[in-house]
Amino acid sequence: MVESSAAERAYRQTKEMILSGELAGGKLLSEGEIAEQLGMSRTPVREAFLRLQAEELLDLIPKRGAVVVPVPPSEAADVLDAREAIEAAAVRRLIRRPGEIAQACAELRQALEIQRAHARAGDLDAFSEADEKFHRSIVTAGKNALTARFYDSLADRQRRMSMRVVSADPSFVDLVLHQHENLIAIVESGDETAFTSALRDHLNGTHRR
Repeated sequence: MVESSAAERAYRQTKEMILSGELAGGKLLSEGEIAEQLGMSRTPVREAFLRLQAEELLDLIPKRGAVVVPVPPSEAADVLDAREAIEAAAVRRLIRRPGEIAQACAELRQALEIQRAHARAGDLDAFSEADEKFHRSIVTAGKNALTARFYDSLADRQRRMSMRVVSADPSFVDLVLHQHENLIAIVESGDETAFTSALRDHLNGTHRR
C-alpha cells in the first residue's frame, strides 16, 4: 500500500513538472534523478514513468531513462482545430437557449477573474491552467456531454501549449486576458458568427503564430 501510494505521488508530481514546463520537452530524465528529487526509491518512479509513457508524456529509453516528449507541431495543430470546432459548436448551442446566456457569461467572468489573479501574481503555470479552465467553461456551457468528455482529454496538451506560449513571451498574458474578455462580450451579444471569428483570431494570434 505504501509503495502504491509512493507510485501515485511520483506519477502526479512528475506529471505536474512536465505540464508546468519545469521538465521541458526533450529533457532526458533518469529514475534515480527523479527518485532523489522526490525523496523515494526508484521502484515507484519506474511505475510512474510507465504511466507517463502510456499518456505519451515520456518516451522510455532502455538503460538511459526517459525523454520528455515535446508537443509535436502536427499534434498542436490538431488540438487547435479540435478546440476551435468544439468551442464554436458549444456557443452555437448556448445561443439557442438565450435564457442561459447570462448565467454562462457570469461563470466565464468568474473563470477570467481567477486567471487575472494568477496574472497579477506572476504565476504563469497557474495562469496556463486557468486558461484551459476558461475555455473548458465555454464547452461546458454548450451542454454536450460527448464533446465535453473529448475536450477534457485535451486538457494536458492545452496546458503545455499555453505554458509554452506565455513562457516564451510573457506579454501574451495581457493579450490573452483582453481576448477572453472580448469572447465573453460576444457570447453575451448572441453573435455566433462573430464568436467563431474572434475565437479563430485568438488561437491564431497565440498558438498558431
